[in-house]
Amino acid sequence: MNKTMNRSVIETRLATLSDEFASGQRLLAEYESKITAVREQLLRINGAMRVLQELLNQEAGNSPATAQPPGTLP
Repeated sequence: MNKTMNRSVIETRLATLSDEFASGQRLLAEYESKITAVREQLLRINGAMRVLQELLNQEAGNSPATAQPPGTLP
Protein backbone atom coordinates (compact mmCIF):
# COMPACT_ATOMS: atom_id res chain seq x y z
CA MET A 1 0.00 0.00 0.00
CA ASN A 2 2.79 2.42 0.82
CA LYS A 3 4.40 1.78 -2.56
CA THR A 4 1.10 2.45 -4.35
CA MET A 5 0.55 5.66 -2.42
CA ASN A 6 4.03 6.90 -3.23
CA ARG A 7 3.45 6.12 -6.88
CA SER A 8 0.17 8.04 -6.80
CA VAL A 9 1.84 11.06 -5.19
CA ILE A 10 4.66 10.93 -7.73
CA GLU A 11 2.24 10.66 -10.66
CA THR A 12 0.20 13.59 -9.35
CA ARG A 13 3.30 15.72 -8.89
CA LEU A 14 4.54 14.76 -12.36
CA ALA A 15 1.20 15.79 -13.88
CA THR A 16 1.34 19.11 -12.02
CA LEU A 17 4.89 19.79 -13.18
CA SER A 18 4.00 18.84 -16.75
CA ASP A 19 1.14 21.36 -16.71
CA GLU A 20 3.41 24.07 -15.28
CA PHE A 21 6.06 23.30 -17.90
CA ALA A 22 3.53 23.55 -20.75
CA SER A 23 2.24 26.82 -19.33
CA GLY A 24 5.78 28.17 -19.13
CA GLN A 25 6.46 27.17 -22.72
CA ARG A 26 3.33 29.00 -23.90
CA LEU A 27 4.31 32.10 -21.93
CA LEU A 28 7.85 32.01 -23.33
CA ALA A 29 6.52 31.71 -26.88
CA GLU A 30 4.22 34.68 -26.25
CA TYR A 31 7.09 36.82 -24.94
CA GLU A 32 9.37 35.81 -27.81
CA SER A 33 6.63 36.85 -30.23
CA LYS A 34 6.29 40.21 -28.48
CA ILE A 35 10.07 40.71 -28.55
CA THR A 36 10.08 40.05 -32.30
CA ALA A 37 7.24 42.51 -32.85
CA VAL A 38 8.96 45.23 -30.81
CA ARG A 39 12.27 44.63 -32.61
CA GLU A 40 10.53 44.97 -36.00
CA GLN A 41 8.77 48.13 -34.86
CA LEU A 42 12.08 49.62 -33.70
CA LEU A 43 13.64 48.84 -37.07
CA ARG A 44 10.77 50.62 -38.86
CA ILE A 45 11.06 53.63 -36.54
CA ASN A 46 14.81 53.76 -37.06
CA GLY A 47 14.33 53.66 -40.82
CA ALA A 48 11.84 56.50 -40.66
CA MET A 49 14.23 58.50 -38.46
CA ARG A 50 17.00 58.03 -41.00
CA VAL A 51 14.80 59.23 -43.85
CA LEU A 52 13.73 62.29 -41.89
CA GLN A 53 17.32 63.03 -40.89
CA GLU A 54 18.39 62.81 -44.53
CA LEU A 55 15.59 65.21 -45.52
CA LEU A 56 16.74 67.68 -42.86
CA ASN A 57 20.34 67.33 -44.00
CA GLN A 58 19.38 67.96 -47.64
CA GLU A 59 17.37 70.98 -46.61
CA ALA A 60 20.27 72.36 -44.57
CA GLY A 61 22.78 71.58 -47.33
CA ASN A 62 24.67 69.00 -45.25
CA SER A 63 26.20 65.99 -46.86
CA PRO A 64 25.08 62.57 -45.58
CA ALA A 65 28.70 61.78 -44.64
CA THR A 66 28.84 64.62 -42.08
CA ALA A 67 25.33 64.20 -40.71
CA GLN A 68 24.70 62.75 -37.28
CA PRO A 69 22.97 59.35 -37.39
CA PRO A 70 19.51 59.27 -35.77
CA GLY A 71 19.52 58.56 -32.08
CA THR A 72 23.03 59.95 -31.48
CA LEU A 73 24.15 63.18 -29.87
CA PRO A 74 26.17 65.74 -31.83
